[in-house]
Amino acid sequence: MKRNRSDSNLGADQPAQLRYRDAGVDIDAGNRLVDLIKPVAARTRRPEVMAGLGGFGALFALPVERFRNPVLVAGTDGVGTKLALAIHHRRHDTVGIDLVAMCVNDIVVQGAEPLFFLDYYATGRLDVGVAAEVVAGIGRGCELAGCALVGGETAEMPGMYRDGDYDLAGFAVGIVERDKIIDGSGVAAGDVLIGLQSSGPHSNGYSLIRKVIELRGADLTQKIADRILLDLLMEPTRIYARAVLELLRRYEVKALAHITGGGITENLPRVLPAHCQANIHRAALPKLPVFEWLQAQGNIPEEEMLRTFNCGIGMVICLDAASAPAAVDVLLQLGEKPVVIGAVETSDEPEPRVNYH
Repeated sequence: MKRNRSDSNLGADQPAQLRYRDAGVDIDAGNRLVDLIKPVAARTRRPEVMAGLGGFGALFALPVERFRNPVLVAGTDGVGTKLALAIHHRRHDTVGIDLVAMCVNDIVVQGAEPLFFLDYYATGRLDVGVAAEVVAGIGRGCELAGCALVGGETAEMPGMYRDGDYDLAGFAVGIVERDKIIDGSGVAAGDVLIGLQSSGPHSNGYSLIRKVIELRGADLTQKIADRILLDLLMEPTRIYARAVLELLRRYEVKALAHITGGGITENLPRVLPAHCQANIHRAALPKLPVFEWLQAQGNIPEEEMLRTFNCGIGMVICLDAASAPAAVDVLLQLGEKPVVIGAVETSDEPEPRVNYH
């Protein structure tokens, strides 16, 4: 009987055995990263954390004994194209702080105490050293915010990202007493607006920042007001959670706005009721050198600056005029740089808005 040719050469053309690593995913590298993350997470641990890293889900016992009617508040965000600068200039140690800040600052504006945080780190090929730097920054951010780093996900996806690239997402959960939720409904004409100074652009407007750098061929090693420009641009987002929560324990705050993409122009109206307008004194906004440089180098109109960047104010606090002076004193004691930037007035227009003068 004639033998089939394929039968006679069975196994001769078999490909070599493949491993996951051959496809670009290194399980061992992932395990090494987990080992490096464990002490970072341990430093952020709160009493409510019920298990360490490694489980399929994180267990966290709600501190219900401190609340009558607790409500959970959740937020998620990323770092945006600030990561492009971080990757290009190998500044990986602070973008994790940015990630935490963008999430916890969002939930604290509703009066929530940040409880725990999870991160998502995606890359084409896992560089354990780079990832460890990023996660160390996340851990530091959690320490500053007072929340626990309870877990996350590291996704190695060859073909999805260029070599060396990575992306970040964060997820924060907080808790607030139902009758202490801050929703802006009590804002009224005459209320004072206090701004907390930002540390720079925070994590917003970096597509425009990078365009300015590209068009001007900017030297990021130059000094601006005695600081290297790259350092100013990579300064991490300020985390306001501890100071804001302490202020909430002492005074009735009517509204809070985290000033992110869109600036004061777009973000403050989100927490104002109908027929209210915020009158902002332009001269009261801090004149941070990094924003002056950006505006001059990019020939950016004033209105565009105000609706793209935070322009020196990372958080706005609204409270009654009688409490404002004492609130400013408390915020100074807590290490913030507060400044009265304006007041609330009634408006004929139903949609809340911001006016600058």
